[in-house]
Amino acid sequence: MRIIAIANQKGGCGKTTTAVNLAAAIAHRGLRTLIVDLDPQAHSTIGLGLNPDRLTKTLHDVLTNPQTDFMQVIADTNIETLKLAPCNILLAGAELELTLVFGREFVLGEKLTQVSDQFDVCIIDCPPSLGMLTLNALVASTDIVVPVQAHYYAMEGLKQLLETVSIIRERFHPCSVRILGLLLTFVEHRTTLSKQVQNQMREFFGDLVFKTVVHRTVRLAEAPSAGESVITYDPRGTGATEYLALADEILNGTTRAAQEEDKQDTEDDDTQAEQAKETEYGGQE
Repeated sequence: MRIIAIANQKGGCGKTTTAVNLAAAIAHRGLRTLIVDLDPQAHSTIGLGLNPDRLTKTLHDVLTNPQTDFMQVIADTNIETLKLAPCNILLAGAELELTLVFGREFVLGEKLTQVSDQFDVCIIDCPPSLGMLTLNALVASTDIVVPVQAHYYAMEGLKQLLETVSIIRERFHPCSVRILGLLLTFVEHRTTLSKQVQNQMREFFGDLVFKTVVHRTVRLAEAPSAGESVITYDPRGTGATEYLALADEILNGTTRAAQEEDKQDTEDDDTQAEQAKETEYGGQE
């Protein structure tokens, strides 16, 4: 199961919007998809039509009670191939409870192994912080998508997040999480500022910025109030088209992170071939 965290410690950058609609887009492409709502605000849960206050079992139980199986909390959505692991405000208490647990950074990753054969892709909606919940998500994940609002202030927090990912890769084993890409969100069609920020992002981060950008649209903002993703709420609209394009960009492996991984695999194969060749010649001598 591929695990993709949607993370950025800055609030208001479109994390939940991206988590819900990217998960729905991937499910729409036919892959068995799980979205994990790891934000105590429970916006992904609400955005997919569930009432957090009426839930009897949530992600909080999964993380804090060893007896709770992950499958016990998974709920259906209006897309057959999309399932949700919901939460409510109780999840805020898990941040403190996890600090008392040995191996606390690995709790979510270990729990996700219980459902790894049930899903092809897991999308994690992270809270707007770099606390214990987000750390669990990053350690458990294979990839990170970073939504970035097309605004100057939005770029300030990127350095801290990139440094955090680097530290996680060094300190926690096995963990090979990588930045899959930066997603520009709330892009305005006509404003000069939005175009300037886009240009600066692409100049500085290059191919790490997704080709797909997400524009600010009314339908995209309306969809959560209907308890749906924009993929089902307005399937022919701009929002649905853009998130489907993002899903294709990720699934087809056209991101820079995927290209670098392929390059590394090729280099490893070449190294193994050279070693085998040297061993063969050595044996003949």
